[in-house]
Amino acid sequence: MTVYLVGAGPGATDLLTVRAATILGRADVVVHDRLIDPEVLALSADGAELIDVGKRPGGSSSQALINDLLVALGRRHGCVVRLKGGDPFVFGRGGEELEALSAAGIEAEVVPGISSAFAAPLAGAIPVTHRGASFGVSVVTGRARNGAAVDFRRLANSEMTLVVLMGVERRADIAAQLLEGGLAPETPIAAVESASMAAQRVQRARLDQLGRLEVRAPAVLVIGAVAALELGRVLEAAGLASA
Repeated sequence: MTVYLVGAGPGATDLLTVRAATILGRADVVVHDRLIDPEVLALSADGAELIDVGKRPGGSSSQALINDLLVALGRRHGCVVRLKGGDPFVFGRGGEELEALSAAGIEAEVVPGISSAFAAPLAGAIPVTHRGASFGVSVVTGRARNGAAVDFRRLANSEMTLVVLMGVERRADIAAQLLEGGLAPETPIAAVESASMAAQRVQRARLDQLGRLEVRAPAVLVIGAVAALELGRVLEAAGLASA
């Protein structure tokens, strides 16, 4: 009896890892996030029970209830899959679920997924690091535990790329704090919505325009010089673009 904490990647079915698809194909139960693509869920074994525990306004399953559910299912079934968007351990609360399973004596295994922190910018043709534009990248959540606000003033660094997950609702406040922290108003930003999916949309603007930008969740925000780059143009400048 094993509970698998599986990363579903940024969205598109063909970005799921081979190992994740194999485990889905023999699952007895799949406990999944709200935004998992139906085509990914369709890879589950015939007859597998699908349980939606996704976070949604006015109807979210608490993390404690999800933990209890995984423990209960892990005691009754041979193969339980906890399917989480992106990577389970990048703001996915995978660690909390692993701790709960371990405390209950339930065998658990982690199957990493492609994190949207890096896949979403790349899907939008934006490299998160680029020589001469950024020497590093910081990945941060737009909201901390129990609704606490992240202090973005401390993250204002013009030489680094800032990738914000779950930051759409706070984008105006995020921009204001980064400006207060010293980033220039003209700092490039990009918002990548529904990365890797048919509905993907990429918007590019300046930091002082972020709060007024119409952005739909799920979206990843990219802040820094790299947000002005476009990989096709980078390849063309390097003479590597296909004819």
